[in-house]
Amino acid sequence: MKTLTDQLTQYATYHRDRRNIVTHFIGIPMIVASICILLSRPTLSAELPWLTPGAVISVLITLYYLKLDVRYGVVLGAYLWACLAGAQAMAAWTTGAWLGMGVGLFLLGWVIQFVGHYFEGRKPAFVDDLIGLLIGPLFIAAEAGFLLGLRKDVEAEVNARAGAPR
Repeated sequence: MKTLTDQLTQYATYHRDRRNIVTHFIGIPMIVASICILLSRPTLSAELPWLTPGAVISVLITLYYLKLDVRYGVVLGAYLWACLAGAQAMAAWTTGAWLGMGVGLFLLGWVIQFVGHYFEGRKPAFVDDLIGLLIGPLFIAAEAGFLLGLRKDVEAEVNARAGAPR
C-alpha cells in the first residue's frame, strides 16, 4: 500500500496550478456531499434508518484514510459524517427534490473540477488511476492544513517530489 506522501505526491503532480487547487476546494466537497446524498436511499435496515449504502461506503473510506494517516482520517471521517447527516435529512425529501439536489451538486462539482483542469492544462488524476477519486478529498484536507501551517513536513516532501504549486 502506498504511503500518505506517495498518494498525495501522485495526486499533486496533476494539481500544481493554484487556480486548479482552488476549484478543487469547491468542487470536491460538492461531489462528496452529492454522493452521500445519492447513496442515502435506500436504508438497509428499518430499525437503523441511518444505515444506508452511503454510510457503509463512508465507513470503509474513513478506515482507508485512517490507515494512511490518523489526523487526516479523523478530519475526513468527520466531514463524511456531516455529509451523511445532511443526506439523511434530504433522503426524506420527495424523490425529485432529493435526486435534483444530489445530481445537481454532482454535476456542478464536476464542472468546477474540469474548469480547474483547464487552468492546469492537464487531465484529472483519476483518469490514470481510479484511486485518485479517493485521494481528492485527502488532498484538499492536506492543502487546507498546509494553508494553516500544519504538517509542514508532509508539505515539504510532497513539494520536493511533485514540485511547488505555481
